[in-house]
Amino acid sequence: MEYIYYLANATLTLRIVEHLHRSPQIPISFVSVIHQIEGWIVKIKTASPLDGQQDGDFRAFLNELGIAYEPPMRVNMALWDLESGQSPIDVMRRYQVAIVSHGSPEREEIEAFRQQFVQGLGYCPETLA
Repeated sequence: MEYIYYLANATLTLRIVEHLHRSPQIPISFVSVIHQIEGWIVKIKTASPLDGQQDGDFRAFLNELGIAYEPPMRVNMALWDLESGQSPIDVMRRYQVAIVSHGSPEREEIEAFRQQFVQGLGYCPETLA
């Protein structure tokens, strides 16, 4: 199963990652996190289908934080290339997207990205709050 959501800021993105770490019953294959100027895209792919109750509960949680999202073709291509095993660096160069994390969801990668981005700008944009 796949879930692709659009989130307003880093805090909401981190809440999803923390939820996944606290929910071993959700068999995660991978999580891809992409930052865009106006928000965050998170794609979650499960290793096996969730049962109806789990799927409904997980969608309800995700809907509280963001909106189900159909990415534009360029972002879709980047997500497909990541899933096919291509290097995040190569995918970033090819599609000009900021891939923050791919694989096992890690809070540290998102925090490091946020810190480096803010440090480079000298202020914290709303999407990185």
